Amino acid sequence: MLVTGGTGFVGSRLVEALLDGGHHPIVLSRKPGCAVVPGKVWTVGDLDTIPGDARIDAIVNLAGEPIANGLWTAAKRQRIIASRISMIEACQKLAQRLVVPPQVFITASAIGWYGIRGDEALDETSDGADCFSREVCLAIEQAAQRVEATGLRTVCLRIGLVLDRAGGMLGRMLTPFRLGLGGPFGTGQHWMSWVHRDDLIRLIAHCIARPDISGPVNGTAPEPVRNREFTRSLGKALHRPAFIPVPVLPLKLALGQFAEELLLGGQRVLPRKAEQSGFAFHYPALDGALTAILPRR
Repeated sequence: MLVTGGTGFVGSRLVEALLDGGHHPIVLSRKPGCAVVPGKVWTVGDLDTIPGDARIDAIVNLAGEPIANGLWTAAKRQRIIASRISMIEACQKLAQRLVVPPQVFITASAIGWYGIRGDEALDETSDGADCFSREVCLAIEQAAQRVEATGLRTVCLRIGLVLDRAGGMLGRMLTPFRLGLGGPFGTGQHWMSWVHRDDLIRLIAHCIARPDISGPVNGTAPEPVRNREFTRSLGKALHRPAFIPVPVLPLKLALGQFAEELLLGGQRVLPRKAEQSGFAFHYPALDGALTAILPRR
């Protein structure tokens, strides 16, 4: 199994799970010396260094310029899109030169594909509304379609907000909430489509194992919640008040479109395709996911 971005928040957990399952991960990382499990994982800094006779059954692409670590300047936007397209193209080039081609290519897209939406329940057949997040996901999925056109089964995993205390959005929220400074963003009415990190790893494995799955697959739990409900549940799990709202205007002034799309906007996404294929979430509801993630005190 080749995992690009295998030392990241999702990738590192996937590599651990693959090792636990008796698989042999190859990790592409910008820091090839930072193996997830030293001595057990083959790490490379460039896909061109992988020989053509290597046996790779599946490619899971999780690499790309971080989208939530700074302002969306023109240069940042270009890096976000270009890094994802170039990595998909590099994976396609590798797959085509392998003597034994892989069986499946899975690439990370995101629920940003649907744009900023209201209360409408969205599945893989739903259309999207224009915004930068959708522009990024459209570019990803169009590049993935070119991979699929070569005959390689391709899955575009439209990933939601991945929850675990080790990082991601929840990791950044824990400190202010533990200090009793947490609360909803603005009115708190926008939807948050989330997924427990371990459920996402299981869904990736499910997509690898099921040859009948291809195209877009929503990587979200079946019970999305509004932002106000999310903050209330997080405060409850941490035994802290969570009623101090984050005002909208300062966020918009400081972060611009980044705030509008990632902090103040959302979409109500449902994992229809995953559930119809028989996938069962271990953590379908938010309270259960937070209880599993956050240690009891």
